[in-house]
Amino acid sequence: MNVLVTAANRTEQWPSLSSGIIHDYVSGKHSFLTAIVPEAILALDAKSIFEILQQRLGDDTINQAFDWQTSVASPIEHKKDSSWIKSVNMVGVNVRTIGHFWNVVKYALSLSKAQSAIHLLPIWEPGVVSSLYGMASWHINTAFFSQELAELFPDLDTVEKQLKVVVNLLHALGKTVGMDVIPHTDRYAEIVLANPHFFEWLRRKDLDIIDHKADLHIEVMQAIHSFVKQNGSASSAIDVPGDWQYFYSPQFTEDKRLMTLFGDKADLEGRNHRREMLVDYLFHLGLEPVPATMAPPYRGLAVDPDPAAKTIDYMGRVWRDYKITQPEPMSRVFGPLTRYKLYERKNDNADWEIDFESPRTFVWEYICTQYGKMAEAYNLDFMRGDMSHIQMRPAGVPLHADLYYDIHRAVKLSIQQERPFFAYFGESFLTAPNYMGYGDEIEHLELSAADVTLGDLQSMVVGSDAFMQNFSRYVGIHQTRQFSPCFTMMTADKDDPRFDKFYLHGNSTRFFVGTFLGDMPSYMGLGFECRDRHLIPAPNEHYTKLYVFQIEEGPKATQGPYIWGKNSALYQQLNRIKHFAEEIAGDFQDLTSLWLLRPDPTAGSPVIAWTQAATPKWLFIAHLGTEPILTNAKVPLKLLNGKIRSAKLVFSTREDNTHLFQDLARSQHWLTLPPLYPGEALCCQLS
Repeated sequence: MNVLVTAANRTEQWPSLSSGIIHDYVSGKHSFLTAIVPEAILALDAKSIFEILQQRLGDDTINQAFDWQTSVASPIEHKKDSSWIKSVNMVGVNVRTIGHFWNVVKYALSLSKAQSAIHLLPIWEPGVVSSLYGMASWHINTAFFSQELAELFPDLDTVEKQLKVVVNLLHALGKTVGMDVIPHTDRYAEIVLANPHFFEWLRRKDLDIIDHKADLHIEVMQAIHSFVKQNGSASSAIDVPGDWQYFYSPQFTEDKRLMTLFGDKADLEGRNHRREMLVDYLFHLGLEPVPATMAPPYRGLAVDPDPAAKTIDYMGRVWRDYKITQPEPMSRVFGPLTRYKLYERKNDNADWEIDFESPRTFVWEYICTQYGKMAEAYNLDFMRGDMSHIQMRPAGVPLHADLYYDIHRAVKLSIQQERPFFAYFGESFLTAPNYMGYGDEIEHLELSAADVTLGDLQSMVVGSDAFMQNFSRYVGIHQTRQFSPCFTMMTADKDDPRFDKFYLHGNSTRFFVGTFLGDMPSYMGLGFECRDRHLIPAPNEHYTKLYVFQIEEGPKATQGPYIWGKNSALYQQLNRIKHFAEEIAGDFQDLTSLWLLRPDPTAGSPVIAWTQAATPKWLFIAHLGTEPILTNAKVPLKLLNGKIRSAKLVFSTREDNTHLFQDLARSQHWLTLPPLYPGEALCCQLS
């Protein structure tokens, strides 16, 4: 069904949150507030949400959850390793799209029990263009503070307390919660300016990089110390050390250094003013952190002379973009970001060459410690590794990994010392070797101890040649490798006008496969469940991608809050799938799948079919193509070895399917399916 956005098709026309719906939820009949779109749930006041949670969870649990000084047990904390994540259905939430942390709890009430993991996009203070992935400090983003929650519970008067309570509530609701682990920061983050020796630096004069020696950070450290001596400490309680080496020593801790440089954590405006002063001081010395890069060859930078690559800021300072001197197809330079300097450099960095045999262990320890503190403080269950595809060794993936092979691996293993269940979900797209990283990306993910990776099905039209080929490949990787690719429906960075073509059809089919493929993980970005079909690009406010950053002018600018889709047909289809999944959950979740019709890598057939390997009870079928209606399609039975006598059609994503509750015709060789419409998915009960 084609559903277009019209002025009349508004949220108010959707079903209201009736007492019957609430009763079915709080009584445990359903694991989510059924038939109510997330936008309507988010509109409920804090008191109403609290009362719903209290009835659902009980007084003891709700009291524990709202005590920010305690932790509600995670539903997987009894696990002895991280393999649990290899079959979860995960939902990604950009908190900025829904305003604040408290709304994550509201949104979670729209998620069924099967959607058991919530990935929070970066939650720290952002830097340039307010990019979530350009973290400016280790402080939690105060923009995610909920005033309505603080008014209901005055004790929850900081964003940190609110985040702790939100994680408690999500755990009480049976959800695991994960954070991002980011191997870079904003170029002029407080982290960078307080620890310049953790990063790589260059000196620029107009269009030339005049210095990028390996130890240039020493001059930066001296310059920053001189700035503080000239301008005084930002904290009256801390005196400026007279010696720059002591200023950066372990004895003068990072907390003291941050206070001296920027002032009290609570004074965001004051901290930003001091940071602006320091950036200006370094700018006039020509000192800049080296921008982060992506994809081979990674190294070798030059100033981009293109006039379009020049920016003049409000103070008249001229900033320049950079480029890779010998670029390959996916080479990128991310001007707002800088990467941690994890290894020493060869030949004083004259040739931009990394010495992978000389890890800078103190930087690794710092990163692991900081993320470990986050995992412990907020009782987190897993991490999403940003840019997990990064592998900079030109020789490719080595045979063995030491402690300093990969920063995501190091963070995971470090946290697992105290939290053995802590899992690693990698952002990697399973591209060809030497494309996004040197060597084979699959080998890199295995060596870096990833449990799950994102994959790239979200960037392909359902049923297309590329989709079928990659889906088939992912099934093979899942069955033969140490990690599993996700069946990804949509991510925050693919909900963008450029990618509208991926979501014009097949969305309920994506959700069906992601839900019922019980032994393979899936990932869904917030907003997918009612995303409108954009036959022409919609205004920017309709796309979650454009809330990963905050830009006020230009083609990526947003004006006002995120606008939820009004695709009632899609939401109702997904709602029916969630209800049916709840009815049969114990018979397919976490069970090894047996493929009867694997995804056809030649795209010759658009039909897939699978059941459970040990005890087949349910047969799932999906038509992934866009045309035509298939008649006389068959599912082979050889692999079932005569285990079934009949197959009754009990569910279809097409509500008007006239063959429901009928036995399918069968022979000793196959089941014959009823007419199968494009995008239709079925379930048969086997006996």
